[in-house]
Amino acid sequence: MNTLRGIGANGAWLLSMELFAWRELRNGRQVGSLSGLTGTPYDSGNQVREQGISKAGNRYVRSLAIEMAWAWLRFQPRSELSQWYQQRFGGGGKRLRRIGIVALARKLLIALWRWCEQDLLPAGAELRIAA
Repeated sequence: MNTLRGIGANGAWLLSMELFAWRELRNGRQVGSLSGLTGTPYDSGNQVREQGISKAGNRYVRSLAIEMAWAWLRFQPRSELSQWYQQRFGGGGKRLRRIGIVALARKLLIALWRWCEQDLLPAGAELRIAA
């Protein structure tokens, strides 16, 4: 059985049961919305602001996705997602890296959903052969 490095059995099980197994998701926007990792814009006419993530989705999936994103950076440093994060947020301070990890978590969930639905492995990801 092949598994992705950085994604453990418990995390894969929770994502499967809470998000991927029994829902019929059609696109990445639905994955991001269900996890609560989408932005909440505020537009009052003359003032346009971003208020952070919505937190309207499943809190277990959201917290797991953030943890998986940090593990992804550690165990999959040569993947395209990790390279994107390092180029965009790696040189910034703590606040910028925390903002970036939410974006990486959303992109990672979408990539994992594509892997489950369409058998498209995330670009540059390494598989681990389980014993």
